[in-house]
Amino acid sequence: MNLFYFILCSFGITQIIVYGKIFNFIRPKTGKLGELFGCTMCTGFWVGLFLWFVKDYTELFTFDDSPLTALLCGVIGSAAAYVLDVLFCDDGIRINKLVQIKGDKGE
Repeated sequence: MNLFYFILCSFGITQIIVYGKIFNFIRPKTGKLGELFGCTMCTGFWVGLFLWFVKDYTELFTFDDSPLTALLCGVIGSAAAYVLDVLFCDDGIRINKLVQIKGDKGE
């Protein structure tokens, strides 16, 4: 359950940072920071690392204090944010890729 909660928190925070209207006025649009805040994979890494840092203040998930665990939390946060962002959108599950793949096979 620790990992499940970590993935949900990472995805949720990443979505809010990258797409949330509340951050439109402070989110950079250009430059390296603009690229970072426009990419769910990049932002997800830093969110995962942030969640590793704040792990001592929550009971949702617990991890050890090793730097390797910090790196892995960043990687898991990045992967979770990217995969879930590809699968889901504001309208629900994205099925346009499934339809496109089915159409490419001549069916």
